[in-house]
Formats: sequence, C-alpha cells, structure tokens
Amino acid sequence: MPSRPHRALIGPGVAVAVALAVALGLWLGRGEPAPPPQAASSPPPSGPQFFGQVAAAGAPPVPGERAERRRQLLEQVQLADHTYCSYREGSKYPNESRPAAQNPDQLQPNQPIAEMNPMRLEGGGSDANVFLQTSQSHVYLAAGEAAAFSLRAVNAQGASVPLVITRAVAQGMTYGNSRPTPQVALSFADDGSGADPVANDNAFAGILAPGQTGLAGFHGTIRTEVRYSAGGRKGLALFDVIYTPVLPASWTGQVREAVENGSLSFYLGLDVRQPGRYVVTGRVDDARGRPFALANFNELLGAGAREVKLTVFGKLMTDERPALPLRLRDVDGYLLRENVDPDRLLVPRLAGPVFASRTRSMKGVSDAEWESEERSRYLDEYAKDRKAAREQLAAFDPGQPLPPGDCAPAAQ
Repeated sequence: MPSRPHRALIGPGVAVAVALAVALGLWLGRGEPAPPPQAASSPPPSGPQFFGQVAAAGAPPVPGERAERRRQLLEQVQLADHTYCSYREGSKYPNESRPAAQNPDQLQPNQPIAEMNPMRLEGGGSDANVFLQTSQSHVYLAAGEAAAFSLRAVNAQGASVPLVITRAVAQGMTYGNSRPTPQVALSFADDGSGADPVANDNAFAGILAPGQTGLAGFHGTIRTEVRYSAGGRKGLALFDVIYTPVLPASWTGQVREAVENGSLSFYLGLDVRQPGRYVVTGRVDDARGRPFALANFNELLGAGAREVKLTVFGKLMTDERPALPLRLRDVDGYLLRENVDPDRLLVPRLAGPVFASRTRSMKGVSDAEWESEERSRYLDEYAKDRKAAREQLAAFDPGQPLPPGDCAPAAQ
C-alpha cells in the first residue's frame, strides 16, 4: 500500500514558496509580466525611524534639509548683525550723558508723587466705595529739608467725601534691639495755608520737617501715620520718607562751563566734608524748555573744595541739534555708603534752574562716538561673531549675496 505523504514535514512557509514559484513559472510561460507577489509582501514600516536613512558618502543633502540649514545660517548672521549694531548704537554716548527721552522717569524729580487707592481701613481690609487721593512732595530728605503730604477722599464717581483727620504722628522706623524714636505730632489743615493750596476743598495737607523736631538726629525711614474718618468709616494712610540728619557736602553756588574734548561741561563747586563716592544727577533742557539730556556724575571725591562735572556729550548735541543755549536744572546727589542701611547721605537738592549756558553755537562740539577700552573690547568681540557667521553662510552657499553688512541708522 502506497504510503501517504507526511504533510507535517512541510511547513506553511515552504508550501507558500512552492506555490509562488509555480505561479511565477506559469506567468513566465505565457510571456506576461508577473504581478507582485501579494502574499509575500509586507506593509512599509510605520512610526518614527529612529536612525533615519543613511545617505551614500558624498551625496548632496536633501533639498528640504539644505533649505532649513541655510535658514539657520541666515538667522545666525541676522542675530550677529543685530547684536553688533544694537550695542554700537546704544553705547555711542557715555553713561554720564544720555538722551532725556531714555530716562523719562528721572526728568522731574521734584514733582509730587500722587496716588489713588481704595480707602484702607484701620482694622485691616479696604472700602471699595471710597477712594483716597494722596500726594507726597519728596521721598528723600536731606538735613534741613521738609516733605509735604496731602489727602482727599472721593467716591467711585469722583465726588468729594467729607474727611476728618483724627490723628497724625511721625516716627522713625527701628528694628531689632534699637530704641524706639519719639513720636512727633503733625498738623493737617484745609485752610489754604502752609502746604494746602486751596481752603475748604476737603483736601487736607501737612508738613514734616524732621530737623525741627525730635527726629532731627534720626537717620533712616520716617513713617507718618494719618488716621481719619471718611464716609462714616475709620481709615489709615501712611507716608514714608528717608531722612539724612547730616550733610556730607554742600554746594558752594559756583558754576562754570567749558567746551572741552568736543563736549559741553558744567562744573559745580562742592564743599566736601566726608570723602567718598558721590553720585550726582542734573537735568538739561534746551532753550525752548524741552528736556534734552540727563547728565550724571559718579566719582570718588576727597575732602575739601571740589568740582562736580556734569557733561553733555558732543555727539548727543550734533545728533539732536537742541536749541541753544542749554539750561541746567534740578540737581540732586548723595554720598554712597556701601553695605549699610540707609545706603546714602544726601546732598541738598538744587531745585529749579541752576545755570544757563553761555555757549550759543556748535563750535568745538564733536560728532565722534564715545570711545573706551570696554566699548572697543565688546565691539571687537561682536565683530568677530559677525564675521564668523557670514563666513559660514558664504561657505555653505557660495556665490549667493549676503545680507547688507552696514548698520542701518536708528529710527528717529
């Protein structure tokens, strides 16, 4: 009896291969192209390819990759250009002589500080139906100076709310084991006298002159607490000033000017009692009263008769062409104290006009940019970055034009 084939010895893969071979032979015998073997094919892999395709050695980059690389190199060139040009533009004037437009918060140092906030209640919290308008003439007080405070209550519609001052006292703020300072009573009035400009308008004003009170020798923050009643509720207002009880230096009243090294400088006489680093700021307007420049002084001064130099840089004048003559006003300064609190001893402020320049032409004024070792060092480093970025882009895409290399003038 013939034996049966042992099917178990032929695996399914072998059977499929044999079937495909037979089918292929039949198609070839007919002279027709064989269709792709469906059973043996497998779908293309889906999902991320962690290693990507490996291009043949020396093969050019895929067009999309080349465009992306060029975009990255172009961005590097633009960033390097922007960094270099921004630093050059921002440092063409020295720190001690800057345009007034760059420092709007420092142009009117003697204007009162005005605020309006919901009424602060004595026991905590606030009343959103009543708003307290407050004003404070100064934050820093040198020996002999005074600060004026005022307050007024209004409702949400801006109408005045009757206000009654019940108590106002000032006291130096102490910490730790320091002995408390005396409390000084302040008088607030609405009678049109003292710091109150208009009588009976429901705005009350008072003056703190530490040098005339028991706080004359205190150095630091003096807090004034004003307790009042408005809209049938009790409220609390706080005013802080930082007081200097001694003068480290005083102005002599002597001022001179000079056009030197291409710039206009004001020299102010200062009698220095305590040597150290003095920081002084003056505001300069043009002949039409337009704020033009902020002039700063930051140098060590020895004891004795000294001069503080406030400079209006030449290129700043040639760039902005102010109406001459220039006028110096509102000069303030202090002796800087390191690692102590308060960190300064105030010099008496020179409020209002200080000196009108006699220089009425641009003769001798230079249009050269400011130069220093630090600026040159930074410009050199930024220039190296620009050059390297441009060389990389040129090597990647030879023959193609590079972005313009000159710094565009700043918008006026």
